[in-house]
Amino acid sequence: MAFGTFFLPGPTEVREEILEAMCQPMLPHRGAAFEALFAKVQAGLRPIFRTERPVYVSSSSATGLMEAAIRCARPGPILCLVNGAFSERFSAIAAACGREHVVVGGAWHQPVPLDVVEQALRAGHAGQRFSALTVVHSETSTGTLTDLPPLAVLAHQFDCAVLVDSVTGLGGVPVETDAWELDFVLTGSQKALALPPGLAFGVASERFIREATQAESRGLYFDLVEFEQYIHKNQTPNTPALSLLYATALQGERIAEETIEGRWARHAAMADATHRWVGALRERTGQPFCIYAPEGARSTTVTAIALPPTLSGEAIVKAVAARGYVIGGGYGRLKASTIRIGHMGDHSIDGLHGVLAATSDAIDAILGVSR
Repeated sequence: MAFGTFFLPGPTEVREEILEAMCQPMLPHRGAAFEALFAKVQAGLRPIFRTERPVYVSSSSATGLMEAAIRCARPGPILCLVNGAFSERFSAIAAACGREHVVVGGAWHQPVPLDVVEQALRAGHAGQRFSALTVVHSETSTGTLTDLPPLAVLAHQFDCAVLVDSVTGLGGVPVETDAWELDFVLTGSQKALALPPGLAFGVASERFIREATQAESRGLYFDLVEFEQYIHKNQTPNTPALSLLYATALQGERIAEETIEGRWARHAAMADATHRWVGALRERTGQPFCIYAPEGARSTTVTAIALPPTLSGEAIVKAVAARGYVIGGGYGRLKASTIRIGHMGDHSIDGLHGVLAATSDAIDAILGVSR
């Protein structure tokens, strides 16, 4: 399959050069050669996270570091901001880890309003202030983007740590880990970073790690305090997915060549083209196609498109596949009523035009519309 046909909202398509980088020899992960490789990985990842802090590398999916964030938060209840399927998962992880938590939000069509968050922070839970809040930056199920800087400012007024899932954000949407004073930010390898699945990356503030020592149920595999101890030796606590680290080191170099600012701009251009295409599709067909996320709160990496009630998302995805492109169906409660186009990673505007044309053609065929 030629590059530029795979437009899922993750895993995204990986360039052949990056795949080939994985075909390198095994190394002992407690030796100088590995430490040199890991130093290259760090040099590539820190500018992407916009941080001077070390970037933890976990041989897991991003869900692993979501659990790490919950387990390592200092004692106290956790406030979970829910506005989609993956923010629901964050709250479910809090429950599974036995942490007291409160859910606010619930509406999938918008970010959780700041006044709702402030009201919850003021109220606390069972006479306690919240120790942390969870938020999904770019909600993959809906294409909705939460504005992080004002949220972080608000949370810190109540001494509440901000735990950010930026799985479909980081690398495609601006994230300023240090400047925004985010306490923990995580992502997965298989989204905007355009790497194969299997790695999760995260950055914790010094304060978060210091306070994590108070958490009594950090577990073992996802103990961020131990990650912190090992990373200053350019090592991981456990056996790493070495082949994926080769790919990560090379992709870090390629992103540096483009610059992270250039990558953000390319993603913004692809999002804008997709949004304009939805408007043109609505006008041309006379059908109520619309972008699910509200204007002003749309991710630049994934667009969820609400369909007319007479159309099936599954049918559209199959028809597009028959034309040589892979797009995503709806997720969770939006499974039947939306389709999703992942315009992230190493895709270009030219490649995006191809999938949008194929999707238009598929929809026209289903509707019986002739151009």
